[in-house]
Amino acid sequence: MLVAENITKKFSGVTALDNVYLELHAGKVNAIIGENGAGKSTLMKILSGVYTDYDGRIVLKNQPVRFQNTKQAQALGIAIIHQELNLIPYLSITENIFLGREITNTLGLLDKKQMRSQTLALLKRLKLDIDPDTKISSLKVGQQQVVEIAKALLLDAEIIIMDEPTSAISESEVEVLFDIIAQLKKENKAIAYISHKLDELFKIADRYIVLRDGKTIESGDMQGMTHDSIIQKMVGREIKIVRNSNTEKKSSGLLSVNNISLKQQSKKDDLLKNISFSLGKGEILGVFGLMGAGRTELMETIFGLHAKHASGDVVIEGKKENIQSPQDAINAGLALVPEDRKKDGLVLDLDIRTNICLTTLSDLQTMGLLERKKETALAKKYIGELRIKSSSDKQPTKNLSGGNQQKIVLAKWLATKPKILMLDEPTRGIDINAKNEIYKLILQLADEGLGIIMVSSELPEILAISDRVLVMAEGAITAEFAANEATEDAILKAAIPKII
Repeated sequence: MLVAENITKKFSGVTALDNVYLELHAGKVNAIIGENGAGKSTLMKILSGVYTDYDGRIVLKNQPVRFQNTKQAQALGIAIIHQELNLIPYLSITENIFLGREITNTLGLLDKKQMRSQTLALLKRLKLDIDPDTKISSLKVGQQQVVEIAKALLLDAEIIIMDEPTSAISESEVEVLFDIIAQLKKENKAIAYISHKLDELFKIADRYIVLRDGKTIESGDMQGMTHDSIIQKMVGREIKIVRNSNTEKKSSGLLSVNNISLKQQSKKDDLLKNISFSLGKGEILGVFGLMGAGRTELMETIFGLHAKHASGDVVIEGKKENIQSPQDAINAGLALVPEDRKKDGLVLDLDIRTNICLTTLSDLQTMGLLERKKETALAKKYIGELRIKSSSDKQPTKNLSGGNQQKIVLAKWLATKPKILMLDEPTRGIDINAKNEIYKLILQLADEGLGIIMVSSELPEILAISDRVLVMAEGAITAEFAANEATEDAILKAAIPKII
């Protein structure tokens, strides 16, 4: 259905794509596989009209095309679900879905009733039980991802590009998406599917295309491929997944959280209900729960983001801390790497150096003036230590891959020299090699005595590197396991809310 030939794209002298060749076949899931920075998202943005300045050509249904914008691509039947959410937070779900393709009546006025009705049908198809008039800003990341999927389905496109569509949605939502993909295949749609979750690809992909360092390496049928062979093609070498081998019991004197509760404005039930746990120096505490369990709210509450509606005590090294704001939390030795790096972790239009230095500006100035030498030295230290791939510390953060962006968020917080590092979905939307590097970093930081709390939706990840696992459901801790006693079945059983 679509062929991309000799596609080359450069950013500030850095070659992101180098003579890439790609075919998308109708009625098939075409898996685009590669590490962060391999050029997958850049290529998809060219195919969907986001980037118009490139060399090479695109042939759609045997006709050469060159899109001047995304509207042209949509008009010719190409829709994209972006990895990084592209929603307007202060508009409703309906307004976001119909933005740029509003329905009007005979008088030229918005037909709000018709748009709301269609949105309701789309949300029902995706099994998201939320009022279409709800503002995007009040939705969790996973729910926003479902809205992105709804936007693409509305177009009734012939080619649907899905860039990490399951990176922030729950298992049940993934199953719904896979059912929709199966239906789209029956309708002879071509699906370009990018995911770092290899298990998914073996479930739904018919073909694979491997990109490495901006070049096409290989393509073929998924049948007969193995995890190891795919990984080897992606990285050009064998990758050994890092695991935590040092899971003996750690002392628990670093952090003590006592009876943390968080009230919901306008609702009777508390979002968090009397949560208590402890954390030791050098301990990695995994926190698992399904979407809506309250994991993110717990991290944010400890970090002082909801002080007006929260109660309970946070004790660090035996001292009760009065945390009324994130600044209080930072002063007490806490750091939080947020779930949504784009919205809460980075200023994407600023360069790498500025982003890394944002948390420590007071240390980088003399007589109220920032010292460029100190900023550059700090940025280069973390670019080297975390192996952030970039042309220089002045490169705009928005031009980096997801994995490298996540490393910048980590660098920004490590620069504060915290005692306790809270990680909310630290490997969301990054490839297996970048994940491995972050696992190594987490284990290294724990060896240096840092206390780490890691929230993750990926059970294998939780089991691989945690010393202890807490399970949450409906705003409460429902189970605690030592690493050597934890199993996927036991954790999932504790994570599923009890039906009364």
